[in-house]
Amino acid sequence: MAEFLQTGLGTALLIAAQSLLVIAFVMISLLFLVYGDRKIWAAVQMRRGPNVVGAFGLLQSVADALKYVVKEVVVPAGADRAVFFLAPMLSFVLAMIAWAVIPFNEGWVLADINVAILYVFAISSLEVYGVIMGGWASNSKYPFLGSLRSAAQMISYEVSLGLIIIGIIISTGSMNFSNIVAAQDTGWGLFGWYWLPHLPMVALFFISALAETNRPPFDLPEAESELVAGYQVEYSATPFLLFMAGEYIAIFLMCALISLLFFGGWLSPIPGLPDGPLWMVGKMAFFFFMFAMVKAIVPRYRYDQLMRIGWKVFLPLSLAWVVIVAFLAKFEVLGGFWARWAIGG
Repeated sequence: MAEFLQTGLGTALLIAAQSLLVIAFVMISLLFLVYGDRKIWAAVQMRRGPNVVGAFGLLQSVADALKYVVKEVVVPAGADRAVFFLAPMLSFVLAMIAWAVIPFNEGWVLADINVAILYVFAISSLEVYGVIMGGWASNSKYPFLGSLRSAAQMISYEVSLGLIIIGIIISTGSMNFSNIVAAQDTGWGLFGWYWLPHLPMVALFFISALAETNRPPFDLPEAESELVAGYQVEYSATPFLLFMAGEYIAIFLMCALISLLFFGGWLSPIPGLPDGPLWMVGKMAFFFFMFAMVKAIVPRYRYDQLMRIGWKVFLPLSLAWVVIVAFLAKFEVLGGFWARWAIGG
């Protein structure tokens, strides 16, 4: 068996099996994410939420997905059909392939490349095109205006996310997620993770992730009172399902990034307890819970407020933090608290 796996065909089959495993994990998680999002929102509003289909309503997400799949696909008369159908597929596929470099445990990663962070940012930057293509191909001013607002919002907060991650790269000396997690394995448990030395940036990263994924209170491209439903207003059935799935997968990816960059990934928070993938999945679930709570309790921002925060507050703060971390790492302040090259590299 080992000899077969070393052949070209064996390697291809192994990569395909690993890819299917990651896809299965993400898609199954997607069903529970949608269910959890609706349940948390309902609990805050003192409602029951999904509770009919399956035990405790657990199969409601499956029923909704089947409903979208069997519905008729309606295409506007003046739409560019090729681009109209390509846009949701692009959004879904790009959100999915970003998971190729996300490790769940030591060695549990599809592609353990040294420029994993650049790969994720390249993919997330391309996701803007799916939104713009969807708005433009609909041949209507409402989705087109919503897509432009969404693109401006996503690009604005990608800048802050990138600068915040540069601070992590400076501390670790690597763009590999496994090395970043290894640099946080100091033997101090959760107090050795990057959330402490990079504490001011954790909140900024979380808020920027909300804006990057068009989540409330920054879901302005889909604000019903202003733009009908944003760039997806002309979509129905399976194309709409692909847009929604891509959005939730991107949100779950941001939860994984927060876990890896600031909260130790698969590392145990208590010294002595074994590390493992359950810690990683648990942290991702916790941060999705935080995303859902923000959606339930924080009122929507105006668009001018959103852009002002991104360019006049987050950008200067994150840029200043890069300079501060570079200084602290260069001179190894507090015994190298911000310089973990020996550990992570």
